[in-house]
Amino acid sequence: MTRSRANPGGMRVGEGLPFRERKPPWLKVPAPGGPTYRHLKSMIHEQNLHTVCEEANCPNVGECWERGTATFMILGDVCTRRCGFCNVQTGKPTWNDPLEPMRVAASVKRMGLRHAVVTSVDRDDLPDYGAGAFVGVIRSIRMLAPACKVEVLTPDFRGQEMPLAKVVHERPDVFNHNVETVSRLYPKVRRGSDFRRSARVMRLAKEMGSDEVVTKSGLMVGLGESFEEMVEAFAILREHHVQVLTVGQYLRPTEQHLPVVRYWHPDEFAALERAAYGLGFESVAAGPLVRSSYHADESAREVAERRASAAAA
Repeated sequence: MTRSRANPGGMRVGEGLPFRERKPPWLKVPAPGGPTYRHLKSMIHEQNLHTVCEEANCPNVGECWERGTATFMILGDVCTRRCGFCNVQTGKPTWNDPLEPMRVAASVKRMGLRHAVVTSVDRDDLPDYGAGAFVGVIRSIRMLAPACKVEVLTPDFRGQEMPLAKVVHERPDVFNHNVETVSRLYPKVRRGSDFRRSARVMRLAKEMGSDEVVTKSGLMVGLGESFEEMVEAFAILREHHVQVLTVGQYLRPTEQHLPVVRYWHPDEFAALERAAYGLGFESVAAGPLVRSSYHADESAREVAERRASAAAA
């Protein structure tokens, strides 16, 4: 167990809403339980795989699994960093299964997925920061389920170019790395990370992958940022060649995590979406329940259709 993520080193980092305060009505979602959801849940657990859908308590898990999309979390379920918002456990990882890429690919094939998102915990303990595992999963899915689109949601690899190059060389359909929040809030929200470093990862990924790879990033609101700061962050991401953007509401997982400062109204998300499109993003999903992998298949398809239309014009 780690110290409280809301009070690193015992220091208070800001006030927020009470943990058990009633949430606004627009954050209510039905509990998952459809037949496809139950079937996929059983298969994933049988294969001893992890999904960020479950580890992060994603509110859209039922909808996404019913749609035939899922987000796999590779390299175990223990992260080497301690972000104040994340529900994944932290500590010193001890598990690394070399057969995991093939098991993920086999599950993708059995599940009949149309779009698979592959993410991981931060593995700063590994020489390549886990890049080799992403390479193995991409290759395995291409071999066993070639019709399935592959989106990777990677750590920042500590800003190192070689691990990033290894992943982009495999040409995933979408390369995603979330900046998560505005630059000012990084010291308390993403300790151990850096906004500009994450933005540079996106720029390098696009330069390495060119038009063969769609770049994507995401942010949360509700941690104390302003509208103007969000738009400024969007502009920086566009300057670094990010094409797809997601924006959602932060929901506090436990009392040990950072408090929610406020809940943004759906109208504010609509304004953020308009601002993002105005900056030139090719696909934007902004809403209280939007998460990085929410309707990931639609975002990828939207970019492809826009590109095809532009080429035909």
